Amino acid sequence: MSTPENINCLIIGSGPAGFTAAIYAARADMKPVLYQGGQPGGQLMETTEVDNFPGYAEGVNGPQMMMDLEAQAKRFDTDVRSGWITKVDFSGDVKKVFVGDGDNPHEIHANTVIISTGASAKWLGLESEIRLRDIGGGVSACAVCDGFFYRGQDVVIVGAGDSACEEASYLAKLCRNVTMLVRRDEMRASKAMQNRVKSIENIKILYNTETVEVLGAEGVEGVRYRNNITNEEADLAVTGFFVAIGHTPNTAVFKDWIDLDEQGYIIQSKPGSSYTNVEGVFWSGDCADKVYRQAVTAAGSGCMAALDAERYLAAKGMH
Repeated sequence: MSTPENINCLIIGSGPAGFTAAIYAARADMKPVLYQGGQPGGQLMETTEVDNFPGYAEGVNGPQMMMDLEAQAKRFDTDVRSGWITKVDFSGDVKKVFVGDGDNPHEIHANTVIISTGASAKWLGLESEIRLRDIGGGVSACAVCDGFFYRGQDVVIVGAGDSACEEASYLAKLCRNVTMLVRRDEMRASKAMQNRVKSIENIKILYNTETVEVLGAEGVEGVRYRNNITNEEADLAVTGFFVAIGHTPNTAVFKDWIDLDEQGYIIQSKPGSSYTNVEGVFWSGDCADKVYRQAVTAAGSGCMAALDAERYLAAKGMH
């Protein structure tokens, strides 16, 4: 077994939350170490244009923004490492964290831990959907992020829950027509949400309907869908394809120690703060936030987590 490494502040995850936490922690001389995890840069690596982050007057693409955030964190001497956390032990004052698989994982003893592991959007898994998503061709899991690009156009949104209804309502303000594809004969959304989308004139809801293929070579040109009762297929011409079937928070490795809700999101133990149920462990970003899920709110909570961690260390006489 290798000798454990002692760290003052460990940040797990490398989206806007993790890198903002790193910037604040490094400037406070907490000497943070940040592990990038399985998806360095987080969900923004799948986003082509980011137009709603303050300070980028002309907009910026997601990967470039993450490179900028990483460079800023490194400017203040954040130790940014590749690798992901495979096991934790939060039983004592010192938090034990293990990096990497195999017989000899790297063991870290941290005084504070900031969990910034984010959440991953669920996708249908169609080859055409993933291909067009990866080339920035009009497939998105965030209407608030990308709806603006489809102003005056026709779009499809897949989903049947409250967030799908929220996103459909948002898109309806921008787009000419919004078609919701609902797999079952009813929605899962609350009645109030259902009534809201049904009352909006330019939203059309197709029940018992599944996506067969997203059409288009370089960008979305249409959707082929199937009625799962009659098996009839039809094509619909659209330029945007939105998926709103939920997110999975990347928190499974913490489940034995951190209080999670039924979906796996970290429960905020003290409203208005980044505290978890474990002293010295803090949350930031989409691993706990299932409401807003924006880069700017993730960054804001990264700042909160670093400030809370600094105050925790000061109270313990460690900083």
